[in-house]
Amino acid sequence: MSGFIYRQQVQNLRINNQIRAKEVRLLSADGENLGIVPLAQAIKMAEEAELDLIEISSNQSGTIARIADYGKYLYEQNKKQKKAKQGAKPTETKSLQIKVGTGEHDLELKAKTISKWLSEGHRVKIELFLRGRVKYLDEKFLKERLERVLHFITESYKVAEDIKKSPKGLTITLERNKK
Repeated sequence: MSGFIYRQQVQNLRINNQIRAKEVRLLSADGENLGIVPLAQAIKMAEEAELDLIEISSNQSGTIARIADYGKYLYEQNKKQKKAKQGAKPTETKSLQIKVGTGEHDLELKAKTISKWLSEGHRVKIELFLRGRVKYLDEKFLKERLERVLHFITESYKVAEDIKKSPKGLTITLERNKK
């Protein structure tokens, strides 16, 4: 039995006598399938090998257990989790503001920036900034002004959040279209 146990556990693992199932699907230390074995026999086999019996998963179809060194198993699981975290790239919501009177060329430049952000995998929140009397213009007209920038975007996108009112004006949120 392993004497040293890592303080940081990967998940709520049960070992040896903590396992509640009557019988387990047993895997050897090499990963070989030993079939369905009564729990007492599985614990005895683990003790003979001077290793631990570790419950890997428990569900309706049965409990899967493995004969292995508990400390080494935890170390390997922590290592896998760290590697998975490194691979995950966080997505950010980028914001961009336009106004009712923004010209075509400026919209093209802003759309180029939006396309770049979408290709990097970020969400993009486009805000039509309204101030003064412009707030009270026809809503259909304002939506059309916001949608003008969408025609210039070169990257494939989908609308994550449709056009809605915000404290500063109208907003729409876009995401990259995953194919």
